[in-house]
Amino acid sequence: MLSRRASTISGIAYLVVVLVLTFFIGLSCGLLLSQSVRNSPTRNWSENFNAVVIGAAYAIVAVGSLAYCLKRRIAVHRKLQKISKSYYILGRSDVPKSVYRYMKQEHARACLVTYESQPRDISQEGWGKPGSSYAGVRFRSALIQTIRDIDLSDKVAHQVIPRHPILRPHARMLHHFRFILPLLPRDSDGLTALHYYDSTIQLARHASRECTEAEFTIGLRCANEIKTVLNDCRLEMLEESYSDVGHAHGDTSISS
Repeated sequence: MLSRRASTISGIAYLVVVLVLTFFIGLSCGLLLSQSVRNSPTRNWSENFNAVVIGAAYAIVAVGSLAYCLKRRIAVHRKLQKISKSYYILGRSDVPKSVYRYMKQEHARACLVTYESQPRDISQEGWGKPGSSYAGVRFRSALIQTIRDIDLSDKVAHQVIPRHPILRPHARMLHHFRFILPLLPRDSDGLTALHYYDSTIQLARHASRECTEAEFTIGLRCANEIKTVLNDCRLEMLEESYSDVGHAHGDTSISS
């Protein structure tokens, strides 16, 4: 933005200078021609050799100036056409030694500035620390996203428990998954993964402060445990259904 503005200002300044020079050159030419007419014996343009010399001199200067500008324009255009449009790596033999040394110094300086400007040992509340496994993760949004991930397993829950309710956007997890609560193991305090998951989701939804990394880790672990339990129950039901079908097929074969 600044370079474009500077280029525009320089172009306008160059145009103003050219117009001012053209005005004064034309003014000087007109004054010299009028003076040559006043100093001529006949005081007119006929047989006025001085007017012819003045006009010819200004014409030669104008033609020479235009020719020089055109020559410079063509030379610059040819130089720009010789610049390669494709990127390639410059070697030591492609440029003079002084230029190559300067390029190496500038490249090393840019790399050093980039490395030193990287944040270190900082953390923003509610976000994963840079360099950790949760770098760039916002804990609140990620925890709420786990509800949608469990929604896929929620369809499995309907297969395990047909009376399982449909997942609503703001439903308490403890109330929503109350039918699978007996399937979850309890810890020493008598709490299941569903209790901890419900608490972390409530914090992510309604707390004024941001979630901590510990709370996010607990909520993520509990969500994975709930999905694992639902998938295990579905697999057990499938195995039982396959075994029942196998027994029924065997009984049919014996009776026949």
